[in-house]
Amino acid sequence: MTSILELGAWLGTLFNGYLADAVGRRVCALIACIVFIVGVIVQACTQNKDYVFAGRFVTGLGVGSLSMIVPLYNAELAPPEIRGSLVAVQQLAITFGIMVSFWIGYGTNYIGGTGQGQSDAAWLVPVCIQLAPALLLAAGMMLFMPQSPRHLMNRGREKECLETLAKLRRASPDDLLVRIEFLEVKAMRLFEIETSAKKYPQWQDGSFKSRFMIGLSDYKSLVTNKSLFKRTIVACLVMTFQQWNGINAINYYAPFIFKGFELSGNTTSLLATGVVGIIEFLFTIPAVLWVDRFGRKKILLAGAIGMASCHFIVAGIIGAYSSDWQSHRAAGWVAVAFVWIFIANFAYSWGPCAWIVISEIFPLSMRAKGVSFGGSANWLNNFAVGISTSPFIHTSNFGAFIFFGCITLIAVVYVWFFVPETKNRTLEEMDELFGSTGMAAEDAITKARIEREIGLLALLGEEGEHEEEKAAIDGTANTVEEVKSA
Repeated sequence: MTSILELGAWLGTLFNGYLADAVGRRVCALIACIVFIVGVIVQACTQNKDYVFAGRFVTGLGVGSLSMIVPLYNAELAPPEIRGSLVAVQQLAITFGIMVSFWIGYGTNYIGGTGQGQSDAAWLVPVCIQLAPALLLAAGMMLFMPQSPRHLMNRGREKECLETLAKLRRASPDDLLVRIEFLEVKAMRLFEIETSAKKYPQWQDGSFKSRFMIGLSDYKSLVTNKSLFKRTIVACLVMTFQQWNGINAINYYAPFIFKGFELSGNTTSLLATGVVGIIEFLFTIPAVLWVDRFGRKKILLAGAIGMASCHFIVAGIIGAYSSDWQSHRAAGWVAVAFVWIFIANFAYSWGPCAWIVISEIFPLSMRAKGVSFGGSANWLNNFAVGISTSPFIHTSNFGAFIFFGCITLIAVVYVWFFVPETKNRTLEEMDELFGSTGMAAEDAITKARIEREIGLLALLGEEGEHEEEKAAIDGTANTVEEVKSA
């Protein structure tokens, strides 16, 4: 029951890479909302447990799709200086939803009592209330939100791309910074067109088969291209560590964990569980405020060290007092307190920062596929955590905390040595972080030539004024050939 939603989310995230490029980020989010709503309706109309399983699986498809497309969309809309904070706001909204959903479920649990006379509203209300945010998101995306500028550039809609950038930056299309950003996006797109033509000369006729083969080859290049493989490894391992640090083991099974501390009374245990959501919400707020100031890497390291410490402390308390919790009631509450501290460390660090990192590191043409790959690793490991934690805790509460603590220490080592800092980097600058080892010298020359030909270098003051710069800025030159002609 717990894990099947994560299995659906894994598939939804994995298949979303193609859909995000095919129909655009905004429409993709709308489709995900519709799928989510269908899953909720199936659960609400349940006749037996199979309806619930099927509904949660379909709901998971929508959840996985949204978990991939929303950070991708945010990263492409936001300027570099606030991009991390914007994705952190998304995580803040998620934690708010977790907190609210718990307390709604706890409150409705008593409609009609808890025995045979319990009303169907006790479970229908928390199930159906999910429709409200899904409908709100769908309406907001279609009525108020713009299409991603980078997707517009991918589709050749350059005028719309420039106008959207200007609207997002609250400036005129003639504003210097807007023009520079527009030309950076355009330069990267032209670069990728040229490199695609070099890599796949046999598939340049624009047919469905050619587009499919290019897409398939691009997915393969995530593991066969050295630079892309490095990014893929970073994305997948960051997401793997995000799950195996134990966060969802606690989110899903906190009642069983706290029950192991033999807290007195069902209400006390439930209140201890409910505080988890409140803490996760409150401590995501610092990430919104500071993630773009301190950087992703430092925050990931600090959070992982804090989480690992909490795991080992709780394991020590369990080992020392689990044989007689009744005589050491205070020790049980100390263990609960350190579980709460663990949640706080996750909320400001690995909760938002993991998604920020994977939404930033991939190049334009591979971003949707790369983020879907990383996001799918998150949900696949989420599924594994969900299905394995219950028997793990039943066998050894102590061992579970030791295991998650050791995995989190490995995450510290990995982030320290292998995860680059992406703070304040433009999406186009990520090639520089992975570039000298991943981008051939010929590619670097090609990229510089395109930037010069469309006038970007001149606009930045790195070259003298040229006629082709004027043509590019005025929007009269849309291709490298037209720039040369101008």
